[in-house]
Amino acid sequence: MNRKQIGLIVLIAALIVGGVMFFTRDKKASSVKQIQVNGIKESTTPANSGNVNPITGLACENWNRRNFAVMQPADVAARPLAGLSESDMTFEMVAVYGSITRLMGVYGCNYPVEVGSLRSARHDFVHIAKSLDSIYAHWGRADIEQFKDVLNSGVIDDMNCNNDAGKSAGQYCFRKEAEGNMRGVDTGYAKFEKLVEGAKTYGYSMENKFVGYPHQIEASIDQRPSGGNLRVAFAKPFDVEYDYDKASNSYLRTWGGEADTDRNNKKRIAPKNVVVLIADAAPIKVGEQYANIQIGDPWYDQADSGSAFYYMNGQQIKGTWKKDKTKIESKLFFLNEQGQEIKFVPGQIWVDIIDPGQALRWTPSA
Repeated sequence: MNRKQIGLIVLIAALIVGGVMFFTRDKKASSVKQIQVNGIKESTTPANSGNVNPITGLACENWNRRNFAVMQPADVAARPLAGLSESDMTFEMVAVYGSITRLMGVYGCNYPVEVGSLRSARHDFVHIAKSLDSIYAHWGRADIEQFKDVLNSGVIDDMNCNNDAGKSAGQYCFRKEAEGNMRGVDTGYAKFEKLVEGAKTYGYSMENKFVGYPHQIEASIDQRPSGGNLRVAFAKPFDVEYDYDKASNSYLRTWGGEADTDRNNKKRIAPKNVVVLIADAAPIKVGEQYANIQIGDPWYDQADSGSAFYYMNGQQIKGTWKKDKTKIESKLFFLNEQGQEIKFVPGQIWVDIIDPGQALRWTPSA
């Protein structure tokens, strides 16, 4: 091959690379790479002083009561869900790769009268529930190899309404009559008084041991922006938006284009804090529909840290997250760019976990 031919090949290769960069630059600019964060040490000292809930930072009569982490669906036919306006914290992430999401409401300060629908356990939620010292409540489990053994191992205080793994808790849950477009799988519910009865029967502690998340005083109304919109692009109809409300200093949640409300009390879901974590997602194995999110679980993950975005007081804060994948009970850390723990506004925290390829857009007020 002569020098002219070599030069022509180099020129063609450069044009190809340039074209790829041109046509993908918008996508690359809107996605966030997962990064590594090391050297974070856990503390046994409570993150807050006084008799306040360790997650919300709010004073309540039952501030140190054991919380329940309850698996709930995102399926349109099951909406609106019952109980989520009263959760201390809610986690939302993909359960079926590229499609369906699932939620886990964490209830401690408030136990809603009724919670539901209840749906199956997923491994990505188990270790997060463990990190919060939760009693894990669900209706069945995903049919994933070895997952039944995980639930049966006693690694977490478990209550399974379907009686096929963990502690058989079917007697503490019920099926309700279908409403609207509900399917049979959407009709599983529980009265919280019955969940508590079951937990006590199993000998589970009812005192929470989670050290908690630190908090700050929320911004005064004159320091808050007039608005702002956050879009988290899960696949439709699981996509969500949050509109910042200055008066309440909260984020009004819209789900699949509809205002998200609580089936129990008709209240709008409006967390004080929204967290978006970036974590790689893929099918748990070839040909499998179930997703594995690289969020620091001790069974399937290689990564246990990444980029994060925090929304509170009408502002966006960039940072990172970290969870030690060598320990199921390790705390899920929310960190700023300096590696210090984020201080949340007292109130509900809502956590969305998305893949780096999914769009995230924050539009501040004009």
